[in-house]
Amino acid sequence: MTEFLGSLDENALLSLPWIFEFWALPHQIPPRGAWKTWVIMGGRGAGKTRAGAEWVRAEVEGAGPNDPGRSRRVALVGETVDQVREVMILGESGILACSPPDRRPEWHASRKMLEWPNGAVAQVFSAHDPESLRGPQFDAAWADELGKWKKGGETWDQLQFALRLGKTPRQVVTTTPRNVGVLKAILKNPSTVITHAPTEANRAYLAESFLTEVQARFGGTSLGRQELEGVLVEEVAGALWSMPQLDGARLDVVPELTRIVVAVDPPVTSHKSSDECGIIVVGADTRGDPRQWRAVVLEDASVRGASPEGWARAALAAMDRHKADRLVAEVNQGGDLVERVVRMIDPLVPYRAVHATRSKMLRAEPVAALYEQGRVAHVRGLAKLEAQMCQMTVTGWTGGGSPDRLDALVWALTELMVDPAGQVGRPMVRSL
Repeated sequence: MTEFLGSLDENALLSLPWIFEFWALPHQIPPRGAWKTWVIMGGRGAGKTRAGAEWVRAEVEGAGPNDPGRSRRVALVGETVDQVREVMILGESGILACSPPDRRPEWHASRKMLEWPNGAVAQVFSAHDPESLRGPQFDAAWADELGKWKKGGETWDQLQFALRLGKTPRQVVTTTPRNVGVLKAILKNPSTVITHAPTEANRAYLAESFLTEVQARFGGTSLGRQELEGVLVEEVAGALWSMPQLDGARLDVVPELTRIVVAVDPPVTSHKSSDECGIIVVGADTRGDPRQWRAVVLEDASVRGASPEGWARAALAAMDRHKADRLVAEVNQGGDLVERVVRMIDPLVPYRAVHATRSKMLRAEPVAALYEQGRVAHVRGLAKLEAQMCQMTVTGWTGGGSPDRLDALVWALTELMVDPAGQVGRPMVRSL
């Protein structure tokens, strides 16, 4: 970097701070190809506002300060007029702060409008007033924090009617995801492209104390997945589990456990596009009355695209890390091959094969009941497993692919709590 900067002349050095492509993070760069809507979905502080402001610049600026750009009329839409002004226009990452002196637009407060030296303009609109978008027309738009718009659906619809100038009018949406219908509909639209980043991606520009504090308070929770990881957390009707329920089952200190098992749900195939191999580690305190037993989900060690030897080694490594008592594996797909693969690596591993004779939902129901009774807890860091859990409903699996992590969880808790087959005597207590 030092050598590169040393090779630049004075004009190039003065221009460098305004060349966003040089500094941008991957999620801040517009995707290639034909699209109408670009959704930048990220955690708090992930650099969404800067990306939106720079996109507007790229749309309206030409080769020279007075040359026309791709777009001449832009709609700036936020939750309120004040938020558009203070964040999208005047904020530290807003349009004015990102613009070089010779191309900086002028803010006309009385008209709620930005005007560039080349004649391009951007008008301000509030999502509280969808009807204000009737009449004006645009060839570009920037919608900020759409996930919290009170009249999101109405405002978005009116914006689409207004986006009718030029050959290919486009819009960018910068938002922390929320489980709202308008955002989910936009994400499913074939003309939408998406980039995503967690808060952590922009850590170079954030206070270390902020990152430490929010991770400590919200890491591993559904709120943390939404606000820090930038993940859309959906609630599915009839789900056997919910995110608030799982948040309430979180713990930071693991109690003493008498048994630990590793459960495996092997994939049918072993290429890169295969379903995952679910590998879940669960421990339980099985002393005393079985109705008082408690379990803790300790790790999600699932792998994707691994060969049979690869996932077998991953499962055995998880057993070694947790000093597990037994490996439980579903054998519907692989039959005796599953055990042979495992025993090729460790001939003496305590092993139990299980065979699914009921649907995934019916197998999951007694396990979900344990959660309702408050008898299962989770350590932090199980977000992908928990996302699958919240997509299993009373009518079956609603997610894409196969719920391999969930299947492995069900087998582990069935082995420990629902049907503790093969448990002889009272194993020694171990403390983690």
